[in-house]
Amino acid sequence: EVLAELRALADRNEVFTSLIGMGYYDTLTPAVITRCILENPAWYTAYTPYQPEISQGRLEALLNFQTMVSDLTGMEISNASLLDEGTAAAEAMTLLSRVNTAKADGTSTKETAETGGSLERAAFLVDEDCHPQSIAVIQTRAKPLGIRLDVGDPAEATSEHFGVLVQYPTTRGEIRDLAPIVERAHSCGALVAVAADLLALCLVESPGTAGADVVVGNTQRFGVPLGFGGPHAAYIATRESYKRSLPGRLVGVSKDAHGRPALRLALQTREQHIRREKATSNICTAQVLLAVIAGFYGVYHGPEGLRNIAQRVHSQTLALAETMRAGGVEVLNSTFFDTLAVSVPGQAENIAEQARLRSINLRVIDANTIGISLDETTTDAILADVLDSFGMSAPLAPLAPTGSSPAIPAALQRTTPFMEHPVFHSYRSEVALTRYMRLLADRDIALDKSMIPLGSCTMKLNAATEMAAITWPEFANIHPFAPKGQTQGYRQLIAELESYLAEITGYAKVSVQPNAGSQGELAGLLAIRAYYQSRGETQRHICLIPSSAHGTNAASAVMAGMKVVVVACDQDGNVDIDDLKAKTETYGDTLATLMVTYPSTHGVFEPQITNICDLIHDAGGQVYLDGANLNALVGVGRPGLFGADVSHLNLHKTFCIPHGGGGPGVGPVGVRSHLVPFMPNHPLEPDCGPATGIGPISAAPWGSASILPISWAYIRLMGPDGLTQATKVALLHANYVGTRVGQHFPVLYQGTSGMVAHECVIDLRPAKETAGVIVDDVAKRLIDFGFHAPTVSFPVAGTMMVEPTESEPLEELDRFCEAMEAIAAEIQAIADGSMDFKDNPLHNSPHTAQDVATDYWSHPYSRDQAAFPTPNLLNDKYWSPVSRIDQAWGDRNLVCSCLPIEAYAQD
Repeated sequence: EVLAELRALADRNEVFTSLIGMGYYDTLTPAVITRCILENPAWYTAYTPYQPEISQGRLEALLNFQTMVSDLTGMEISNASLLDEGTAAAEAMTLLSRVNTAKADGTSTKETAETGGSLERAAFLVDEDCHPQSIAVIQTRAKPLGIRLDVGDPAEATSEHFGVLVQYPTTRGEIRDLAPIVERAHSCGALVAVAADLLALCLVESPGTAGADVVVGNTQRFGVPLGFGGPHAAYIATRESYKRSLPGRLVGVSKDAHGRPALRLALQTREQHIRREKATSNICTAQVLLAVIAGFYGVYHGPEGLRNIAQRVHSQTLALAETMRAGGVEVLNSTFFDTLAVSVPGQAENIAEQARLRSINLRVIDANTIGISLDETTTDAILADVLDSFGMSAPLAPLAPTGSSPAIPAALQRTTPFMEHPVFHSYRSEVALTRYMRLLADRDIALDKSMIPLGSCTMKLNAATEMAAITWPEFANIHPFAPKGQTQGYRQLIAELESYLAEITGYAKVSVQPNAGSQGELAGLLAIRAYYQSRGETQRHICLIPSSAHGTNAASAVMAGMKVVVVACDQDGNVDIDDLKAKTETYGDTLATLMVTYPSTHGVFEPQITNICDLIHDAGGQVYLDGANLNALVGVGRPGLFGADVSHLNLHKTFCIPHGGGGPGVGPVGVRSHLVPFMPNHPLEPDCGPATGIGPISAAPWGSASILPISWAYIRLMGPDGLTQATKVALLHANYVGTRVGQHFPVLYQGTSGMVAHECVIDLRPAKETAGVIVDDVAKRLIDFGFHAPTVSFPVAGTMMVEPTESEPLEELDRFCEAMEAIAAEIQAIADGSMDFKDNPLHNSPHTAQDVATDYWSHPYSRDQAAFPTPNLLNDKYWSPVSRIDQAWGDRNLVCSCLPIEAYAQD
């Protein structure tokens, strides 16, 4: 019944050929990638690779992505994806503000402004020919940071600018020589970011060659469907010297305990959950699943295939331009790759309507100008219809032969090789590629293999029925700026989902635009900031945050222009009421908000939550309730009714959008009625938010729209009774695990009833005192039992936070409890001297098949004890592909692109 309802909604969408461009293109996802990655739970149910030993497959896929991006952009280092091109451009702005310490007189200073850059350089120059949605997102992000945004000619940088952003090619399709722009900016002491189209870079010389400092963009056209705007994997690439300011996640190469190459997330001290208010970014969710797809698209085609696609698209664009010019239509571009701006005085809407009658969407740039962007799906028949829309019946000019092009200046035609690594040349048959993808999947632990008991991250089942619709063309193949009449099904689904979420949470209104939890946090805090500005209370800028809070809270507060003040927690894990009262009195009318997580990250329901809300309201502040743990509240409590003013919700947690190995996510923001006028909106889509809103948080009006059917289907399948039952079972499971494991390890926090909420914090610190065993030893030993470790050392160092969720059967809960009981016995054996203090299964875990099969086994414990500590493992054993990884060595010897094959050779 739910699928039938989804089909009815899908049928209200109209799939036109969209030649709108603006950074979004139709693309062909190779069927083998759709089947083996996008529709494969081994890939879409995996978690962020914080435990690298059981994440080697997706880490290799991400390393391929990073290598591809670095090669195409000509930069030294690339991260493992960002959320979208607009937010990536905003991240580039803040990165440049941090790393550029040049003073206006050309000298350098360590004295930095709040944004991180030189005190004398407070402005950022944005190319007026950037995509309009990117400019709008940058404006939203610059305002609270006090950055002055100048939109104009990127060649006119001055000593007031710490950075410049250039679109390459421009939103109208022009290809400008970057070298003089970069040279002028650098001579003024400014740094340069370039927003580049990766497919164009197959034919056009890379920004790195021209001296760019940062390159950003979108990899959507590398096999990721349009999806009404997302999710898509953006990228950011830069100089290696800026690696510690690079936002998001970075995959690097290290070695394991036996010296074998092994992958892990590098430089994790940059992560916001560690640096908190000193974080360089609030980005928590990447777009891993989409980056994996884009990377495999590169593996599938290789550099020759990508060049062929780029050449065909460009040749068609040349032919279209030539035919139009021959027919008397003025093409405004002197240079181009795939996009034309065409002059049609007073006729733009008319021609666009003629194209729509032929099921084609063109871009109306203004009343006198039409934009046309071609892609790999464009056919000669489509081009004939485009010409017909202009009233031209002449046949299309012949396609230009492969080689030099009059539309790409000779000096800018790419000669630099790219993607020379063997991985982009080795899997040219479907058999080989399928086996490669299976090989990588088998190296990982995902939910299709076993329980992932992560506290605070809610790794639960993503039902196949919920996932079914995301590949339907009526949802997958819609441009984010398609006309309203073609997207009625999407708009109805979004309106219904927002209504469901508002009812569940007790808020007046919900916006699904934020495409990650971190972005939902930022949207909520900006709404609070705008609310106070509307009341003339601009002095309110203090954000109180309990010491137990998620690290993104503090980072988001700083990005919203607020000052973070930490509130203590008491010995039971609750907010210290006395400290909270003291701080509300200290900060008085400068208090803006309290960010509180409920239930808390300590795994307890704050018994004073309503009093806490009243205390903040009495001081004139707003309560931001972090909705990360909403899965413990659905059906039993509504934040908007017990005192919170605003929350973000994690659809990738509570409402079943899968983690995908670390993304995609959706972080809607819900607000009470007085904050509704300050929700996110979008300059290109009036229906997605209030006219008085804070501006766009993501590049697309409805963020990651194509995965919203997952949460819509989950809610429809469950209904109110099912949602409430899920909450109760999640609470039951957490208490069951806490009770059983608590017989062997202390449960650090419990509520007044002696029970936990949806997760429990297991204290492993005593094991260090008695047996020299630290929390990482237990995490790695769990791999030998076939489990992903719980959350390690958060919110308290030396602990594990376990969240079983409602999805797991009793048998799996028992299997996990038995593993923890067996580990407790090993710790006791070390403590009483019956197992060696240093050479033991905990310190040496995880054990690989190669370790166990070696002829040189020299440990005082048996191979069986190492590999098969419980009997059930004899029939179903996961083998870690690598031994324990040396993180510090990898950071000291940072390598973030594919190693040569020889590096994997064994002596």
